[in-house]
Amino acid sequence: MMKRTIWTVPAVALLLTLSACDAGRGKTHLPPLGGERNETVMPARDVENREGEWTEEAVRERKAVPAPAEAAGTVASEGMEIPAGKAGAASLLLHREGYTACYNTETRVPDWVAWHLTASHTDGPVQRKGISFHEDEDAPLPRVDTYDYSRSGFDRGHMCPAGDNRWSQLAMEQSFLMTNVCPQNHALNSGMWNTIEEQCRAWAERYGDVYIVCGPVFLNQRHKTIGKHKVMVPEAFFKVVLRLKDGPEAIGFICRNSTAKGHKKTDYVNSVDDVERITGIDFFPQLPDDVEQRVERDADMSRW
Repeated sequence: MMKRTIWTVPAVALLLTLSACDAGRGKTHLPPLGGERNETVMPARDVENREGEWTEEAVRERKAVPAPAEAAGTVASEGMEIPAGKAGAASLLLHREGYTACYNTETRVPDWVAWHLTASHTDGPVQRKGISFHEDEDAPLPRVDTYDYSRSGFDRGHMCPAGDNRWSQLAMEQSFLMTNVCPQNHALNSGMWNTIEEQCRAWAERYGDVYIVCGPVFLNQRHKTIGKHKVMVPEAFFKVVLRLKDGPEAIGFICRNSTAKGHKKTDYVNSVDDVERITGIDFFPQLPDDVEQRVERDADMSRW
């Protein structure tokens, strides 16, 4: 059983609410994090090449997805990052230049934000200087605006970070839409969350591309809200990452929305299966089932 330093709360508090864009699973009572898991993990049936290794080409062949072009930045598997299911009644799916957001009109934050980060998108000429957070006119009224966060004690925390959108002026500007933002503890936003964002860019450069999904985690309890529009404050945040090259491999992170010093990013590592159990969201459903089972049950940073 994996050590999870940050989740040391009573088990009764860990029955989690599910988001409206939650892969269509409906409301499910999830086992407490850190408790015994009752589900049976079926052995994965290997997708192999002639040497018996997992390969990017084998995964794409199983899903009939064309191999990527040699040009940097070419989308390898369109939509690979999008979780399964359709938006619920309280949700709005927003397709942007650099990401897709599932925005929850009740919590006033996204349920999840997903994007495909290529090596060519890890840098670029566009700077964030001079770009302000702004309301999303595609969201229904009442809309969250930047003033909801004023003097709240929380940062306007990007889900898809500005640092992943330097390749396009439009993508950079859209990363500052309030539908891509959650109330985030400043120490987390500028510390561990930023460290994980930088790690994702390093992985995209190393492997050519990665697929990322992140969002808030709400415990089944009374939630703090901020601003006149009652923006709900998450208790934690999740991020899951998939690569196909030299793999495939997947990994997850969960960070409490609080100040925590003296921890390494490895202290926040979870398997994607664990993150699915915590959030109720089905990640990377385009993977062949056997591949998905194999990569989502492990949480091993040494493979990255």
